[in-house]
Amino acid sequence: MTPKRDERQKAAFEKQIDENLRRVYEQDANEQVPDRFLDLLKQLREQE
Repeated sequence: MTPKRDERQKAAFEKQIDENLRRVYEQDANEQVPDRFLDLLKQLREQE
């Protein structure tokens, strides 16, 4: 393989990783906060 081809493959691979990470992050960011977690936060606030 040539160095330019290696660089293009590496760039394409990194782009794919970035896109996948962004997709996973967006899915997690759009999920609702579980009620149990909200209850725990409420309890902590009440302790203050």
